[in-house]
Amino acid sequence: MGEAKKASGRVDRSLADLYLYNTMSRRQEKFVPLTPGKVRMYVCGPTVYNTIHIGNGRAAVFFDTVRRVLMALGYEVIYVHNYTDVDDKIIRVAQEVGETPLAVAERYIRTYEEDMRALNVLPPTVSPRVSEHIKEIIALIQKLLEKGFAYEVGGDVYFRVEKFPRYGALSGQSVEALRAGARIEVDEKKENPLDFALWKRAKDGEIHWRAPWSRGRPGWHIECSAMSMKYLGESFDIHGGGIDLCFPHHENEIAQSEGATGVQFVRYWMHNGHVQIAKEKMSKSLGNIVQVRDILSRYGGMPLRFWYLNTHYRQPLEYHEEALVQAEQAVRRLQTFFDNVQHARMHAPLGALSTELKASVEAVSLSYWNALLDDIRTPDAITALFELVRLGHQHLTTGTGGSREDADYLFKTFSQWTVTLGFQFAGDVSYPPEVSSLLQEREEARKTRDFARADALRAKIEALGFRVEDTPSGQRVRMKDA
Repeated sequence: MGEAKKASGRVDRSLADLYLYNTMSRRQEKFVPLTPGKVRMYVCGPTVYNTIHIGNGRAAVFFDTVRRVLMALGYEVIYVHNYTDVDDKIIRVAQEVGETPLAVAERYIRTYEEDMRALNVLPPTVSPRVSEHIKEIIALIQKLLEKGFAYEVGGDVYFRVEKFPRYGALSGQSVEALRAGARIEVDEKKENPLDFALWKRAKDGEIHWRAPWSRGRPGWHIECSAMSMKYLGESFDIHGGGIDLCFPHHENEIAQSEGATGVQFVRYWMHNGHVQIAKEKMSKSLGNIVQVRDILSRYGGMPLRFWYLNTHYRQPLEYHEEALVQAEQAVRRLQTFFDNVQHARMHAPLGALSTELKASVEAVSLSYWNALLDDIRTPDAITALFELVRLGHQHLTTGTGGSREDADYLFKTFSQWTVTLGFQFAGDVSYPPEVSSLLQEREEARKTRDFARADALRAKIEALGFRVEDTPSGQRVRMKDA
């Protein structure tokens, strides 16, 4: 689907069709943005009352990858990712620790952004906070009241679900089925159990803002509608989040946004699957939460990112330690290839680009891009990436070892692909002057075929904590534990 065309060894992105699975239509659709060349995208961010778990991290990494693919295809991407910094959970934590809710939120926003940097997630174009958009939220609620989509009771404001005929379209359920099966908090003030809060009257001592109806604060759902429409317009291209947000959060966003504007809110709805432990969804109620920070401290950011992307985003992702160990090993292989190609770019002999290598890489490139163009199939793109590694390693370590032009070509291709997937690698190993001196001596010993001296010099280098490998393009040095 959406086969990429080849041009000069890479995808001709102007001719490539991207297909995305749309939760609303329940099928893959050709992606056509509202504005040619520009994509407007909103992804629900965290409620910042704690550090995030690996289920939250999956959504962040996946939608960052969607953004990267769109950028690689030549689109300008406006990426909005919000923070819910006003919420019952934040208020509860603030009361427990004796801080203001906004102070608690600020602390966890900082830790979240640290986690995102470790996962190499690009900073959003805009990171709006609820507390900074109360004016827009109040204006949107006022519009819904004026149009009869909302009603006020005792300082609380609710959305009138039965006023919106398409309610349930995203989750694929009728209003009758939702009323019968959904777990709805009983509230006698509501006209209908499915009606949801747009504004909550504040209790004594709670954080609040002045609105025409009461001193209070926004409901959860209205914030995303107000903030997304402020920065992206009344209708935009992509809205993303975890599948657990499909109902009621995203369902409610559609109802209140389209109720207020009368136009289609979002063109493409995308949802990633749950993270599971022992086949059960990760949830606080089950006590099976694994924090992103715990995984980062043990494995680092790139193995965790690799683990996320090595399963298709719409499938459940099963957590177990062995999977992270395997991801760590895979990232190490990619790092080694990166280091070897960098070395070859500096030390391989000059020469023309191998036509055989170019043809082989072009074939793998087609597989790589077609995987990403077909609903962002990152596992298949990763398979293609490792095929590139295999081809490159084979070419650089057999025969004459390839030319610098070959190494440059491999490095450029590898870098393009890994940047699109968001994988980041450390640069070449730097080593102290004494190791550099020993390497020069050893190179001279090898040239004169004094292998006994070369072995003795290798032992001295290893005693300093480095490992020497002899390759067709020269000596390769790495840290002993790499």
